[in-house]
Amino acid sequence: MTRRIIVFLDYQNVYRRARDTFHQLSAPSPSGQIDPMKLGRLLVSRNPGRDLAEVRVYRGQPDSTRDPKGYGANFRQCAVWKRDGVTVNTRTLRYPAGYPGEPAEEKGIDVILAVDFVTMAQRGEYEVGILMSTDTDLKPALEEVAGLNGNRNPRCEVAAWSAPGMHARRLSISGTRVWCHWLGPDDYKQVADQTDFTVES
Repeated sequence: MTRRIIVFLDYQNVYRRARDTFHQLSAPSPSGQIDPMKLGRLLVSRNPGRDLAEVRVYRGQPDSTRDPKGYGANFRQCAVWKRDGVTVNTRTLRYPAGYPGEPAEEKGIDVILAVDFVTMAQRGEYEVGILMSTDTDLKPALEEVAGLNGNRNPRCEVAAWSAPGMHARRLSISGTRVWCHWLGPDDYKQVADQTDFTVES
């Protein structure tokens, strides 16, 4: 039986961990960007009998008045993803009183992702949900899906970047085996996106 797979990406976390793992700190900003659909297809291709039902991205969105350049880049990048069939979920960034000296922050993204990961499992919308993030705030969602009862339990898996000689981080559940798709340098090269979305086409 073919299993429906949904890939859930905590995009800013995925991007930052890619930069930390595969690039120098001084690398230009496109370094670390990935193509979500390519990443989803790569993850699904590793196991026979799996069908990529959906790739879902969760990310913050700059405010158009406070950061018009960032908003434009974000808008263009999300437009490309949507054109490719990715489901994009955004929430406006929170700007502290000290902005721009203090950076804007994502707020509520992990909550939206966690709710979708659990409710979509409860509704039977996927047989396997692959969550890519190292944010420990998402562990309760993993635990909830792993603990669902029933004859057709969905399976939860995680994905994480890994490079030789580096300590790799991943989400896990104490006392429960959760499969991790480790993605190395060659995998990253297959899904990396060097497009500079700050430049209007």
